Amino acid sequence: MKDFLKFTLATVTGIIVSSVILFFISILVFFSMVSSSESETQVRKNSIMMLDLNGTLAERSQENPFDFLMGDDYNTYGLDDILSSIKKAKENDDIKGIYIQATELGAGFAAREEIRNALKDFKESGKFIVAYSDNYSQGLYYLSSVADKVLLNPQGMVEWRGLAATPVFFKDLLAKIGVEMQVFKVGTYKSAVEPFISTEMSPANREQVNAYLSSIWGQVTSDISESRKVSVDSLNAAADRMLMFYPAEESVKSGLVDTLIYKNDVRNYLKAMIGIDEDDRMPVLGLKEMINVKKNTPKDKSGNVIAVYYAYGEIDGGSSSSTSEEGINSTKVIKDLRKLKDDEDVKAVVLRVNSPGGSAFGSEQIWYAVSELKKEKPVIVSMGDYAASGGYYISCNADTIVAEPTTLTGSIGIFGMFPNAKGLADKIGVNFDVVKTNQYADFGMITRPMNDGEKGLLQMYINNGYDLFLTRCSDGRGISKEELDKIAQGRVWTGSKAKELGLVDELGGIDRALEIAIAKAGVDAYTVMSYPAKESFFESLMNTNPGNYIKARMLKGTMGEIYQQFSALENIDKCDRIQARVPFELNIQ
Repeated sequence: MKDFLKFTLATVTGIIVSSVILFFISILVFFSMVSSSESETQVRKNSIMMLDLNGTLAERSQENPFDFLMGDDYNTYGLDDILSSIKKAKENDDIKGIYIQATELGAGFAAREEIRNALKDFKESGKFIVAYSDNYSQGLYYLSSVADKVLLNPQGMVEWRGLAATPVFFKDLLAKIGVEMQVFKVGTYKSAVEPFISTEMSPANREQVNAYLSSIWGQVTSDISESRKVSVDSLNAAADRMLMFYPAEESVKSGLVDTLIYKNDVRNYLKAMIGIDEDDRMPVLGLKEMINVKKNTPKDKSGNVIAVYYAYGEIDGGSSSSTSEEGINSTKVIKDLRKLKDDEDVKAVVLRVNSPGGSAFGSEQIWYAVSELKKEKPVIVSMGDYAASGGYYISCNADTIVAEPTTLTGSIGIFGMFPNAKGLADKIGVNFDVVKTNQYADFGMITRPMNDGEKGLLQMYINNGYDLFLTRCSDGRGISKEELDKIAQGRVWTGSKAKELGLVDELGGIDRALEIAIAKAGVDAYTVMSYPAKESFFESLMNTNPGNYIKARMLKGTMGEIYQQFSALENIDKCDRIQARVPFELNIQ
């Protein structure tokens, strides 16, 4: 018995000691990870910046402590990091060029266009850009076509086929389970409700989708035509041929690609571009290293701040809280904008909006916060891939609105959806009864259809919301409500068309918005600061739900571009019933 107790005690003691040692080792690993991520990168001569694109793009990057658990090469890149890294590569004399390794990039065309324009600006330094891919996706080919040399694997292909929008419809699925979606909306083109009440696009929606697809495709082909010196007609002819199914040599003959080369030989190709021997060393700096490269600009001591505030994702949507991902929390945004208003060092604010909209109520609250901020200092909106519906609502009162030509904006309209699950209850044999003191005491019950009185009240509420939306946009843009209503009605416009209609002031990216903000602030010396502050390593560790994070990461990796549709459907019960947003997923491919 004594020996048993002795061995048991020794075992327990060993486990405790081992646990303590492992705990401290883990702490040391974490600290080493943090310190390594913050150490300054030293750039050596004849360096190359490598833009290794294989993942999804977000407005801002946020390193997550659980990333190392996933053990894959699929990444989330911050658009802010990519743009700043390209600028630093342009300014650093020891960086001779940029190498784009194009694998996959989940991003909208406006974001790709912004990166493309930054690369175009980089080329003005006289340095080179080389792009390589085993197989170019259409979106990444658009981005890569700005390169001096576009390389392709001899057995690879260029996915070049034109654009298509393929929305998913759930009406028949809902009918099979006994759920009817009761819809209330204003706007002929407010198509966000169609997936739940129809099996195909309405004529009005088909008209608007065709218009913005044609506009985006026109911008894409025009940009590629300029870079590759291939006519737009030839590019469309290549798309109609489905060039991707032909041997890779056809991509060279069509002018889309310069050279066929195996990936193994690309490094020597780059060395030749620099003008060094194959045996010479060529340091390669990835995005993580470039983030830690010091800027050439001296530190400003004026104390003046030009703030860039990022508002991206769905407004008060359910997804952000459940997966710790992108989402605009109106309460937090209001608080942050109030702090910027009261901060005397902040001389102007660039509000970066990348949102399809969301809660109509939350949008109104943010609109008011922007209006109050505008009373104290210039507010310039920079639109990303989307700034539509609620995204336009929170933008409309800015001093100046800047959008990319391929930004999707407008969609001035409101809708509400309320499920009627009586059919489902009947299918499973569940019955409900009610006792009430007043006529509408049981309003909102999903176990019965709405009566005419309830429908009338809801439609009145939606109409009032639309009228308020029109008023906000009319006052902000200086367009009469009558004229605005003609281009509203829930219709989605591209940035280029929105500028023609007066919904947008200028075309360009965040750099152009910053130029305008600096000019309006009237300051010569300043520091650009981003808000809200990114979470530290340990804040991210404490605030992330590991289960939800890993689930979302795995789903993104396996579901790809249809993940957003799944996420919207998964979280539809958490959304406000009254919405100002574009379709749950535009699904442009």
